Amino acid sequence: MGTLAWILLTCLAGGALSFGLAAFVAFRVRAGWVSTLVSYAVGALLGAAFLDIIPHLFENNPEPGRNAFLLLTGLLVFFMLEKLLLWRHHHHHEGEPGEHEEHLHDHGRSGWMIVFGDAFHNFTDGVIIAGAFLADERVGIVTALAIVAHEIPQEIGDFLVLLNSGFSKRKALLLNAASSAATIVGALLGYATLQAARDLVPAMLALAASSMIYVAVADLIPGLHRKTALAESVLQVLFIVLGVATIGAIHHILGH
Repeated sequence: MGTLAWILLTCLAGGALSFGLAAFVAFRVRAGWVSTLVSYAVGALLGAAFLDIIPHLFENNPEPGRNAFLLLTGLLVFFMLEKLLLWRHHHHHEGEPGEHEEHLHDHGRSGWMIVFGDAFHNFTDGVIIAGAFLADERVGIVTALAIVAHEIPQEIGDFLVLLNSGFSKRKALLLNAASSAATIVGALLGYATLQAARDLVPAMLALAASSMIYVAVADLIPGLHRKTALAESVLQVLFIVLGVATIGAIHHILGH
């Protein structure tokens, strides 16, 4: 089998596996549990950003200041994106009755931002997989398996964010599938023009990490603070720690 065929096969199989397992878990969650399990999503997103993406972004990099600037720029970009989504929502619903009533979700804002961020992340995963296969087929397979292992808890978290943001399960499934397709795009670009694609990796990783941090801290955590009962607060902390621990355990197992 040729190198390109291996790259495409592992990207498709890995995406289908991580996406399928995440969807299986998420679809078995009762509607009433979604808001509680958002705490797990917070932990998974922060764990993926701080234990996976950001270390990779700064690893053996001669320009840490540039990468820090990219992260800051990413946070500002997602702040402006949310402002645009807010403006669009209020402009579209201006004057409608009940506009000022409290809603249970955020009209899709955090959901759309996590889709954009996940697409950037999946794109860089594709570039990394292509580079690994071009170096050695065995290295490529191991790299793809490691990426799939990291993606499963993150995909579960992303799915829960989409549900919490007001998307139907069917639409959340379609959006997750669309963002997963970015892995194929990154792999093809990486295979065709590896050096040019690698030059894009720091910016893509910074945007991916920024989206996860922004959504977790700016959109999800404030919603968790609305529930102040002791039992619910303890449950939130436990699920956040579980989300972070899932990412940490995978890193330990894979020796990353």
